[in-house]
Amino acid sequence: MKRPSISETLAALGVQEENAGTATGLKWLEACGAGKLHSDSPVDGKRIAAVCPATAEAYEQVMQTATAAFLRWRAVPAPRRGEIVRQIGHQLREYKGPLGRLVSYEMGKSLQEGWGEVQEMIDIADFALGQSRQLYGYTMHSERPGHRMYDQYHPLGVVGVITAFNFPVAVWAWNALIAAVCGDVVVWKPASKVPLTAIAVQRIIGNVLRQNGLPEGIFNLVIGNGSVIGDRMLNDRRIALLSLTGSTRVGRHAAAVVAGRMGKALLELGGNNAIILTENAELELAIPSVVFGAVGTAGQRCTTTRRLIVHESIFDRVRESLVKAYRGLRIGDPLDESNHVGPLIDRQAVAQFLSALEKIRQEGGRILYGGQALEGKGYESGCYVVPAIAAAENHYEVVQEETFAPILYLIRYSGSVENAIALQNDVPQGLSSAIFTTDLRQAERFLSAWGSDCGIANVNIGTSGAEIGGAFGGEKETGGGRESGSDAWKAYMRRQTNTINFGTELPLAQGIRFEI
Repeated sequence: MKRPSISETLAALGVQEENAGTATGLKWLEACGAGKLHSDSPVDGKRIAAVCPATAEAYEQVMQTATAAFLRWRAVPAPRRGEIVRQIGHQLREYKGPLGRLVSYEMGKSLQEGWGEVQEMIDIADFALGQSRQLYGYTMHSERPGHRMYDQYHPLGVVGVITAFNFPVAVWAWNALIAAVCGDVVVWKPASKVPLTAIAVQRIIGNVLRQNGLPEGIFNLVIGNGSVIGDRMLNDRRIALLSLTGSTRVGRHAAAVVAGRMGKALLELGGNNAIILTENAELELAIPSVVFGAVGTAGQRCTTTRRLIVHESIFDRVRESLVKAYRGLRIGDPLDESNHVGPLIDRQAVAQFLSALEKIRQEGGRILYGGQALEGKGYESGCYVVPAIAAAENHYEVVQEETFAPILYLIRYSGSVENAIALQNDVPQGLSSAIFTTDLRQAERFLSAWGSDCGIANVNIGTSGAEIGGAFGGEKETGGGRESGSDAWKAYMRRQTNTINFGTELPLAQGIRFEI
């Protein structure tokens, strides 16, 4: 079957050669006062399309529209809000093919991962639909006779969502579709490196809003740089919750600014994820998990496996198996389903990859495989590299950092599993972690309070590929936020405790007497 062309993909999604970058759900605001933003593909280096970024005036128009829309949207019954999200999920199913291809072409991840990202959006829509009938509170027994107590959750307001380039649409869905069933409206600022996927999603949403006669302002889009749009969102008191996915450096700044105005921040920041291979690891399971975790999305996932902590008794065997597996990786056009690894997002990312490898050498580490930038036919964009394996020690400065590229640090440990856990925890980040072992005691120690200090801890699966049903997020410099499943919906609502007196007297709490 012939592969659809990029022009056919763009046409199917309504993406034009030049696109407005600001929308209120039903209306696109034309604004090119700040010049044009161009989207270039890391796959082949070709220009895809242009976007007119939002101006300060356009942003203000969006915020006014969103604030007004919230007053109407919060009054819609939650199951009805869930029905709208269900329809969005249905539309995403219809457009999964072209939208997944655009994700792959604009961002550079494999086509399978592009389709998988759209599937995440569909899955979260299904989850949010069910959640719309489960926005539950609790009842409590009052100490006062003739009184009833309970708590409940109400819509929060305008939710700002700032997403990163590596998951250009799924992370928006984690936030926006849950926020929508909670009764919030959303203002989305996508990464400037991948604006076209956001435009495509906004057009899909617009169809649903229009068909249901809903007002504009429920789902909003503002594409622009940080100084024009990002800083305004951080400082805007009308934004009740700001969800930001990005680096720890950016998150630290955002947290301070939002806290300064007493707003709420949901932060999903850097990861420095490790897999522990104990002497009891089943390597037939472990090696494929390690390789996918380390090279999937060309190492540009926040859950990418960056450190492999291996017991000394199996270290040489693991090293040889990994090198053999890496030699079999096919690197190239991610829309070709026979390839395993696509490009990094841009040439700057390649430079950071090469710089990190040089730091490894300077600190005493050794490159065991890979580490080259690729040139020539098929690699004209300058964004392709050979994923690297490096022998390193956990205390190296470069190992303590998150390099957003396919570098796997191979670290040896000896003794008990507690030594491996200590190494795993000895980094500033705390997102995802995993252990491979057939020993129940080792697994349970890893999952215990004195085990992994990460927000995600897995046994006999890798660090990446989290399901939407579980709350996603991490600790320490990862930010502490939680998105997607479990009870993460509570972040998008305000909690209220209610006490009702249905008696004929007015007793006070704690037995206090007050007579007049």
